[in-house]
Amino acid sequence: MAEQNPVSAIEAAALRSDRFRLEREGDWQRLDAIVTRMEKGRLRKLSDEDVLALPVLYRTVASSLSIARETSLDAATLAYLEALVQRAWFVVYGPRASLGSWLRRFLGGGWSASVRAIWLDVLLALGVMVAGTVVGWLLVASDAEWYHALMPGQLADDRVPGASREVLHASLFADKSKEPLAAFAAGLFGNNAQVSILAFALGFAFGVPSLMMLVYNTAGFGAMLWLYHGAGLTTDFAGWIAIHGTTELFAILLAGAAGLHIGRSMAFPGERSILDAAAEAGRRASQVMTGVVLMLVVAALLEGFGRQLINDTAGRFGVGGFMLLFWLSYFFLFRRDVDGAGTP
Repeated sequence: MAEQNPVSAIEAAALRSDRFRLEREGDWQRLDAIVTRMEKGRLRKLSDEDVLALPVLYRTVASSLSIARETSLDAATLAYLEALVQRAWFVVYGPRASLGSWLRRFLGGGWSASVRAIWLDVLLALGVMVAGTVVGWLLVASDAEWYHALMPGQLADDRVPGASREVLHASLFADKSKEPLAAFAAGLFGNNAQVSILAFALGFAFGVPSLMMLVYNTAGFGAMLWLYHGAGLTTDFAGWIAIHGTTELFAILLAGAAGLHIGRSMAFPGERSILDAAAEAGRRASQVMTGVVLMLVVAALLEGFGRQLINDTAGRFGVGGFMLLFWLSYFFLFRRDVDGAGTP
């Protein structure tokens, strides 16, 4: 067999590349023009035919790229197709909104709509938290030793059964203006975030661990409420909690409800498969949890700064009451149609 002339082989390869390009170049150029207009924000200049043709052209050019790679066409053609396919992918499948527009959509109705969508789980989680508080109160009322089991040492410090009224009063109104409040707020945020994330993450086990987490967390609150009530400081303790608690406890409530929503959807998927039910609930619950993080930041600032700087019960109730009214109004009165169907 005669060997092929190297020059002839190069010419044949070039001919194949030219023929390949000529046969498909019209689609490449059209896709390039459409993508360029969309990248420059000139969407109004696109015709209906171009919009409908976009996904078809993308698949056609992607197929051309695959053939070009397999047949080892010239490097310039290959580089052009790779760049064009990458640009078109972001137009066809990439994110549709900037961070700013997503944030406006999220705060402008998406978050509140997701919270309303899990209203049943919110009510169930609220009932569990109230029950946990009552359980904590009853346990320490029957045996004070339960207090040490429910309250970790670093949280209890000198606030223990048997402490005098003066000691307990000082813990509510001590001057902490010289403490490093920023570091204190950061530590509180980390602790609250851990509780909330656990309450959410444990929801996959049909929501049972999430409910147990809520019971344990609020049982400690019930124990402290019992302690301050015994010293005649119930109102002052409630104000001390209210300034940040109306935000912090609300955030923990929503985190537990989000976890419960996933677990309940898996336990009762209806006509859907368990995976489909969990995926749908997960998308809704993850949006709720994104907002929970924002609430925990606000709660940490209120606890780390507001509670230390506002040293009277009336002022604390004022801030806490305002925050509670704000959250209730935002979640349940602020009803903006996000996508035309009232869902995020």
